[in-house]
Amino acid sequence: MRWLITGGGSMLAADVLDLVALSGEQILAPTRAELDLCDERAVRDLVSGHRPDVVVNCAAWTAVDEAESREAEALAINGHAVAVLADACSWAGARLIHLSTDYVFDGRSRVPYREDDQPGPVNAYGRTKLAGELAAAGHYVVRTAWLYGAHGPNFVRTMIRSAAERDTVDVVNDQRGQPTWTVDLAAFLVRIARSDLMPGVYHGTSSGETTWYGLAREVFTLLGADPDRVRPVPSSRFPRPAPRPSSSVLANTRCEPIRHWRTALHAAWPVMASEEARQCRSA
Repeated sequence: MRWLITGGGSMLAADVLDLVALSGEQILAPTRAELDLCDERAVRDLVSGHRPDVVVNCAAWTAVDEAESREAEALAINGHAVAVLADACSWAGARLIHLSTDYVFDGRSRVPYREDDQPGPVNAYGRTKLAGELAAAGHYVVRTAWLYGAHGPNFVRTMIRSAAERDTVDVVNDQRGQPTWTVDLAAFLVRIARSDLMPGVYHGTSSGETTWYGLAREVFTLLGADPDRVRPVPSSRFPRPAPRPSSSVLANTRCEPIRHWRTALHAAWPVMASEEARQCRSA
């Protein structure tokens, strides 16, 4: 198989690259500096020239709060560019796997959202990502959430630093979701790429659910720190431009689910802790 990964400098793309490299298959992963997804000609030329079997779109506008005041710019990347990429993949006969988000839902459901539940984003970022889902219709859309990994900034690494620098940490306890290790998600995407699953929407998050507060306590516990140093607070303590869904837990009903978030975090811990230590030494 020949692979193309857009957004090659992202945290998730790095883990997809590492996994695919083990197979010895040909892979191309241009960074944002190397491929502007808003350059329609560049996108079409790359897909037609490389002729990939699989395209994994990890490129996205992910600045949730900035999207509130710059929605047109976010839409250009999260929506319009996806339409061009999807069209190029259809022309080349490539399987497109496009990454989306739990933020396409409003967060009001008391049960996990299924793949076919009606979206209703509550912020600009969610609206632009929903536009991308519609643009990728006929291909594979994988919604994910609360990503953490060794190759980029994320909540888990922030909590590791906070435990070393602060006596107590205030963390919101009224937003529920599914912390998902990028290594697990990378394996999930590769399974879809190699499967005979039909195109459509899939949910690629860890099993189980927790709050940001619950995740922070687990990080402190793994550090050997007192988890009671993490204090629960409502989201209103940290007002932000973009509202967040209060519960965006996703149900996986269409393929093999990813393992429980706590099991995954424990498996990821040696990598996460060593990478954060390395970053601190080099700072």
